Amino acid sequence: MKTLVKIISFIGLGLSIIPAILVFQQSITPDTCKVLMTIGTIMWFTTAPSWMNKTEEERG
Repeated sequence: MKTLVKIISFIGLGLSIIPAILVFQQSITPDTCKVLMTIGTIMWFTTAPSWMNKTEEERG
């Protein structure tokens, strides 16, 4: 379960970064970029706090 949450977090982080690069290269439209980055941001901020900043004892 923890591994799945981490994978989802990193996918969300990728969706927050990669669309900006694609717009710069004119591969996607700015509107598509906004949608993808919004989805990525929501994914990142909902999943990342569950596994980040935990000590080794809390991670189990």
